[in-house]
Amino acid sequence: MAELNVDIGGDRHLVHARHPEPAGSAWRYATAGLCASLVGIGVARFAYTPLIPALIAARWFSASDVIYLGAANLAGYLAGALLARPIAARSDAVSVLRAMMLLATLTCFACSVPVAFAWFFVWRFLAGLTGGVIMVLAASVVLPHTSPAKRGIVGGVIFAGVGLGVAASGTLVPLLLRQGLQESWVGLGILSGLLTVVSWANWPKQAKAADVRAANSSDSALHHHAHRHPSRAVRALLLEYGLNACALVPHMVFIVDFVARGLGQGISTGSQYWIFYGLGAIVGPLLTGHLGDGTGFGPALRVSFLVEAVAVLLPAISTSPASLIVSSVVIGSFTPGIVPLVLGRVHELLPHSAEQQRITWGHATISFALFQAAAAYGFSWLFAHTGGDYLLLFRLGGASVTLALAVDLVMALTIARKSRA
Repeated sequence: MAELNVDIGGDRHLVHARHPEPAGSAWRYATAGLCASLVGIGVARFAYTPLIPALIAARWFSASDVIYLGAANLAGYLAGALLARPIAARSDAVSVLRAMMLLATLTCFACSVPVAFAWFFVWRFLAGLTGGVIMVLAASVVLPHTSPAKRGIVGGVIFAGVGLGVAASGTLVPLLLRQGLQESWVGLGILSGLLTVVSWANWPKQAKAADVRAANSSDSALHHHAHRHPSRAVRALLLEYGLNACALVPHMVFIVDFVARGLGQGISTGSQYWIFYGLGAIVGPLLTGHLGDGTGFGPALRVSFLVEAVAVLLPAISTSPASLIVSSVVIGSFTPGIVPLVLGRVHELLPHSAEQQRITWGHATISFALFQAAAAYGFSWLFAHTGGDYLLLFRLGGASVTLALAVDLVMALTIARKSRA
């Protein structure tokens, strides 16, 4: 048995893990993590976006109600991200992951019955919650059983499930909709169930909950020795990360509906742009991580904010297919791609304290989820009260990431001035 540090919800936990297992086992575990990401993110969270125009066209809900239901999913994701670490400290994480995948499957079947708005709201919230828990716990369960030389690629396989899930939902939903809206939800439930079955026996054996609780007690003691007041640069970074989350919402929630109904091009065409979004999400973390390694994470973050601002604003400037493709791919790439940049920047700002790095990254994750959920509700309210003004939402998204860039530039100048003094 070996002791390994494991990231759970942004904090580090000491768990007793088996020695790295054979390569075949590592890939089985990675397959389980990939399936969990596909279910928790690709289906439970992102498959809803290409369904929005169909829900409105079938008169299941009004346009404003459908958008609010999308925001409920983001609120659930925030709740899941916040609850994942306490759950992991008290339970067998593998059992929690299996339960979340089963719950995500159940939410699809529940949404096949248009009972009432409140019914859908609860199930969309629970779908988001499963995604938040799965994304926090999946890698922390798999990576301790992987040899150090392969942890990077195995982790990449797990989180590639985000982009693969988005691309898969954009491809599958239009095919399912040919059979009907109710049948589409059932089909998504069957897919989630199959992925749950595939992953079930492929998870590694998990450390006992008592071991994790003991590690948490030790971890909590360390927290008392960490600085409680982050620097201005760290606080600025948390704000920037939250503003970036706001900038992602217009595409994440509205892009398919914008093309399908706003531009009158239909659900099938709208879903094609969702596939482009997913393709960007697959390669985004690799590209941004390489950029950060080459230029430093501070400059890379500023370049990324600038590129992202242009991409968010593109639909408000031009609705040509080329503009929409570029916009969808770029914003899709930054949905997961912003993560390695901000994490790298945290390490640059706090180079001498691994504990502060872990605590700050946990705060950054919460900031992102809070701003994203708030933006989803705020943009939904604006959409409902402006008669469905999509372009306003893209402009606000562009303004949000532009503000993030401005905050970062001011902080960089302040740091440079102090260093010269």
